[in-house]
Amino acid sequence: MPSTLPLVAVQAPPRLIGDPLADFASEISTVLAAHPTARLVVFPELHLFGDGSPDLQRTAALQAAAEPLHGPRVEGLREIARDLGIWLVPGSVSERGPAGELFNTELVISPDGELAGTYRKIFPWRPHEPYDPGTEFNTADVEDTTVGLNICYDAWYPETTRQLAWMGAEVILNVVKTTTADRAQELVLARANAIVNQVFMVSVNCAGPVGKGRSIVVGPEGEVLAEAAGAAPELLFTELDLTAIDRVRTNGTAGVNRMWSQFAPGEAPIHLPVYDGRIDPASWTPTHRTPRSNA
Repeated sequence: MPSTLPLVAVQAPPRLIGDPLADFASEISTVLAAHPTARLVVFPELHLFGDGSPDLQRTAALQAAAEPLHGPRVEGLREIARDLGIWLVPGSVSERGPAGELFNTELVISPDGELAGTYRKIFPWRPHEPYDPGTEFNTADVEDTTVGLNICYDAWYPETTRQLAWMGAEVILNVVKTTTADRAQELVLARANAIVNQVFMVSVNCAGPVGKGRSIVVGPEGEVLAEAAGAAPELLFTELDLTAIDRVRTNGTAGVNRMWSQFAPGEAPIHLPVYDGRIDPASWTPTHRTPRSNA
C-alpha cells in the first residue's frame, strides 16, 4: 500500500455553465504542469456551474444544466481523467435524479476513466440552495486510500465526518463553494473535524471574485499542512503522509487522546435521544484496514 497521496487542491473561480469541457481539460493540464507528481486533483464545489455573477445559487440555471450521471457531461469528464491518467474530482455537478430530483453530486473519476465514487450532498444549505438532499454517505478507493466524500455545508454537521471516518475514510474531500462571510468558521470546522476523527481534511473553496477562497489541507491532529492566503487563485500541493493515521490513532492526538479506543469490552451503550439511537461500544471501531508502513 502506498504511504503517501500526492494531491492538488485547486482554488479557482467557477467555470461558466456550458463552457467546453476541452477548456476544463486545459485547466487541469496547467495544474499538472505545475505539479506533475500529483495523482489526485480536486476542484471546488460546482466548479463547472458558474453563472458569471457572485450571487448564490441560481435555481433556474442549475435546473437547466442538470444531467444524469450517464449523460454527456460525466462521459466527457471520464474521458479527461483517462486521457490525463489522473484521479479527478471535478468538484460537484448538478445531477438530474431518476425521479426528476436535483442533486448536488460529488464525483471521483479514476485514471481509467471509471466513475469510482459519487456522493449526493446530504445537507443542502437551506434555504439558499435548491437541491434535494441525498440519503447515503459514500467513500471511494483512491490509490488504495479510502477517501470520504463531503460537500460544503456537510462539514457543519459533525455526524457526516464521523460517519465517513467510521466507514474507514482516511482523507475527507470537502469541496466547497463559500461566497459568504462564514469561511473563517469553516476553517475552524475543518481542523475540528480532523482532530475529533483523526483524519485528513481537504477543504477546497472557489476563488474570488465569486468565492472567499482560503482553501485548507489539515492533518489528523489538526495541523495545517497547506492553506491559501486569501481568495486569489492558488494551487495547494500536498503529499499526505498516510502513515500518520495509524501513528495518531495508536499513540493518541498530541500523544494522549485516543477517541477510537475509548470503550472497554462489555460496556453498556450510550443512548443518544436526538438520533433515536445510541453509541454501542461493540460497533464503535472504524472499518478495519491494513496498517501502513513507511518502509
